[in-house]
Amino acid sequence: MNDTAALGSLLTEARNPASEDLDELSTLDMLRVINDEDATVAAAVRAELENIARAVDAVADRFRRGGRLFYIGAGTSGRLGVLDASECPPTFSVAPDLVQGLIAGGDRALRLSSEHSEDSRELGARDLAAAGFAARDADGNARPDTLVGIAASGRTPYVLGAVDYARQSGALTIGLSCVPNSELARAAEIAITPATGPEVLTGSTRLKAGTATKLVLNMLSTGVMVRTGATFGNLMVNVRPTNAKLVDRAERIIAAASGVDRVVAAQLLKDSSGEVKTAILMARLGINADAARARLANANGVLSQALRS
Repeated sequence: MNDTAALGSLLTEARNPASEDLDELSTLDMLRVINDEDATVAAAVRAELENIARAVDAVADRFRRGGRLFYIGAGTSGRLGVLDASECPPTFSVAPDLVQGLIAGGDRALRLSSEHSEDSRELGARDLAAAGFAARDADGNARPDTLVGIAASGRTPYVLGAVDYARQSGALTIGLSCVPNSELARAAEIAITPATGPEVLTGSTRLKAGTATKLVLNMLSTGVMVRTGATFGNLMVNVRPTNAKLVDRAERIIAAASGVDRVVAAQLLKDSSGEVKTAILMARLGINADAARARLANANGVLSQALRS
């Protein structure tokens, strides 16, 4: 079977009988078809929760040991990886290099298509190496980075080359695709495969497959941050109050977590130099900022542990 035939046999490339007459439908009926198909995505992702949980726990463990998380993909898959990575610093106040997104064709491909770039396994490996991905640092010490290869079809050469490189270096690899038993699923140590089925527009994986990818990446990054102490309950206690909106949010978080009113919360935020976790400890334990920071340091920055200790 040639490569074109192999591509045509993929679940993501099959024709969807529900939308075969899409251009003949009224606008409202067309949108109903799209919406009905979108409604199936959550169930496909739910079927993969155990694998997503394995990935979250594995990445969180590597974060605690100084590792980083890299996403790599082409086209829609690459853009979604870059999007998720770029949202981690403002959401969780982590270093910008902790979660990194790479896309075939570089940053220019975020706005302009660069389809030819996805056909090179060598380019995928080269881009990953150039980004500093490594299982060990320059001194030979373990640096447990993780790679998530993203490809709806599970066959993108650019992604597969990067996964091969990561595995050869001894790093953890996770494969996110929408085709069961794909080449990517077989190549990665942990496979996450929401089987979203044929698209409303045949082969347009920016639709259901893209939605499933976004849902999984949301779970993966949020889950890892929760496991490593970036939240307290469902509060984003790592938020940095760098503008008026975030100052307001920080004050509300302090008030909610410590039971003080907004006036007191505002003063605590000021006294803690804008450190929300520190402010909450000050309020809950009646200690000063230096003592609160010391408790946080002893608890590896995890607020719930600092409160218990």
